[in-house]
Amino acid sequence: MSLASTLGAFDAWRWAGQCLVLVTVIETEGSTYTKPGHRMVVADDGHYHGMVSGGCLEGDLAEHAREVMADGESRLVTYDLRDEADEVFGLGIGCNGLLRLLLQRLEPGTHYAPYLDIAACHRSFAGGRLALVTHSDMNNIQAGATRLQTQEGTTSWGLPENLSAPIDALLAQQAPTKHEALTVAGQRCELLMSRVLPIPRLLILGAGPDAAPLVRMAAELGWRVSVADHRPAYLANPGLKTAYASTEARPGALRDQLNPDEFHAAVIMTHHLDSDRAHLAELAESRLTYIGLLGPRARRDRLLTELGPAGESLGRRLHGPVGLDLPVDSPESIALSIIAEIQQHIATLLPGLDCA
Repeated sequence: MSLASTLGAFDAWRWAGQCLVLVTVIETEGSTYTKPGHRMVVADDGHYHGMVSGGCLEGDLAEHAREVMADGESRLVTYDLRDEADEVFGLGIGCNGLLRLLLQRLEPGTHYAPYLDIAACHRSFAGGRLALVTHSDMNNIQAGATRLQTQEGTTSWGLPENLSAPIDALLAQQAPTKHEALTVAGQRCELLMSRVLPIPRLLILGAGPDAAPLVRMAAELGWRVSVADHRPAYLANPGLKTAYASTEARPGALRDQLNPDEFHAAVIMTHHLDSDRAHLAELAESRLTYIGLLGPRARRDRLLTELGPAGESLGRRLHGPVGLDLPVDSPESIALSIIAEIQQHIATLLPGLDCA
């Protein structure tokens, strides 16, 4: 279950006015399926989207979620699977780790705060930073209180104003995931600081037959995939139906239709030398940090030479031939190598990706 599909389920449930429970992984030890900062959503009928254990614990977690829905009280749930001799729930899970989770109710009356804004942050280009209270001895703060920092500003739920400045100072440290504590007037609260990662955005320039498996794989991962080509017949390929958007755009005039700066990665695969050259010249002027180019090294070197200073400015942003050096013999295996390399790049571009 990708992040994008979880957000889609959340939208459907809130439009239906359902009461929900947000589950956040706040602490782990040993080998676990997910890490701190990971979230899933449970509906009032027991259905859930997102996973914290690969399906082993979610059924029991749904029971805890029902209790949270009933009384509205946030609570901590711990699963300790480190004892190999103890077959949890008779399943013999064998994850050999500890998971500590925070469950908090989301409801229409509070506009599904704070997850509605967290979801919007995931859908933004840059994402944001989140401070989540996991335990509090303070009378006016409950577990689940949250402060979200994005490029548009900072918003709080359940936090007094006097904690804004110290929490913002912690958020400014930019650590992917970190536990912190604040003490005010002898009272203490504990917080999980984490990234709210954006859904990766991929731009594919070229809608030939070999673009279809790349679109499908990226979409299956929950990425937001846009395809651009100057040939309308290519864009009509049914294999591209899982793309977020398809745009008719002429090489050299890409910015007339879309902004390359709004993507995390781009792959050029037009199979046409002049088109590739025009796209490379445009992307050289963008802020993209990953630009993939399909084709052999000799073809890449020729294009870079012809581009002159623009080619030199691409530097290490250009990945050509695009993809990890894997044995490939089909459009599907080529797509796999490309997806793997982009995933590797995004993990460095967006620290904390393993917690998404």
